[in-house]
Amino acid sequence: MTATEVLPEPAAGTSIASGEQALAIDAAAAAESAESTAAPAAAAMRPRNPLIGLRRHLRAIRMVFNALLLLALLYTITIGKALLIPLVLAAFIGLALNPIVAFGIRLRIPRWFTAFVLMVGLIAGIGTGVGLLAQPAIGWFHGAPAAIKSFVPKLRSVTKPLEAANRATQTLVSGTSRAQVPQATPVSITAWDVVSTAPKVLAAVLSVMLLVFFFLIYGDTMLRRLVEITPSFAYKRHAVTIVRGIQTEISRYLLTALLINASLGAITAGMLWLYKVPDPLLWGSVAMFANFIPYVGAFVTTTLLAVVCMLYASDANLEVFLPALTFAGITAVEGNLVTPLIQGASMRLSPIAILLWLLVWGWLWGIPGALLAVPMLTCTKLICERVRGWEWFAVIVSR
Repeated sequence: MTATEVLPEPAAGTSIASGEQALAIDAAAAAESAESTAAPAAAAMRPRNPLIGLRRHLRAIRMVFNALLLLALLYTITIGKALLIPLVLAAFIGLALNPIVAFGIRLRIPRWFTAFVLMVGLIAGIGTGVGLLAQPAIGWFHGAPAAIKSFVPKLRSVTKPLEAANRATQTLVSGTSRAQVPQATPVSITAWDVVSTAPKVLAAVLSVMLLVFFFLIYGDTMLRRLVEITPSFAYKRHAVTIVRGIQTEISRYLLTALLINASLGAITAGMLWLYKVPDPLLWGSVAMFANFIPYVGAFVTTTLLAVVCMLYASDANLEVFLPALTFAGITAVEGNLVTPLIQGASMRLSPIAILLWLLVWGWLWGIPGALLAVPMLTCTKLICERVRGWEWFAVIVSR
């Protein structure tokens, strides 16, 4: 082919067909774009399912009602503490003594007789303890200011450099070296204070003793009545298994905790007697009751023993703190070796859960709430482990 030759032109039918194809492609693209823009509008115009919004509103209302119910429950617990504290304490004592009553029944001893003997022994023990500890406690409160005044001169050799620095600082700041010493307010307990509080204490002790006595006699009857109201035989059998398991575990925990703390108090009293610390029975009892509060009780008792030993020491030296350090070692062995070995891993609680529980019940009920907080938390954990749907709480508070 030469340069002068001309290429043949395309036929007319071919150009028309290609143009029609282009128009068809443009029309399809426009239709797709129209459908894509119309889809959100159609979805917006589509009516929503009213059940979804209703469920959200019901969920929000349920949360509000649960919060109001929790606040009402806390308020009721706070204003009813005069009734609830003796009731809870009596329930714990009854559960702790229930294995002894059950053992008496196996020996064919009537339940009422075993409960009566236990109550007589409990009242005699409480009366003896109060008689032995009341006088040293009152004497300590009366003698504490004088002991503090007599201990201050013993610290002169230690506090002289601090006092000199304090006087020099005051001289530089205010131009005078005169320091004002605040006057200590004497602490005293009069006979009228004891007489005025005696009826309340006696009424509380009497109510607790009566509740414990009736719990020991009629506790199993009440449990049988609760089981009888369940609808079917399968539920009755399941309820009996759960109730018996909970009762056994709680009774074992309370009895072992009471024995461990009593042993700790006896060992502490013997140790303080060997160190010739005044009133060893008083401080041993303080250690026993404070040990119901894990971590906090041991720290408070150690600090209290250190202060007491400093007040009654003849000289200010490091040997003064030997009783407090010995008690710290005893509580470390008890808390990390003896108690886990006797009670088992199922009774161990998270330290965070214990501290939060102590804060809540100490805020609601004061010192009685702090003493009852850990037994209540342990019993709640044991109950939640056996109640369907509440296993999550037992997992959270476990260690």
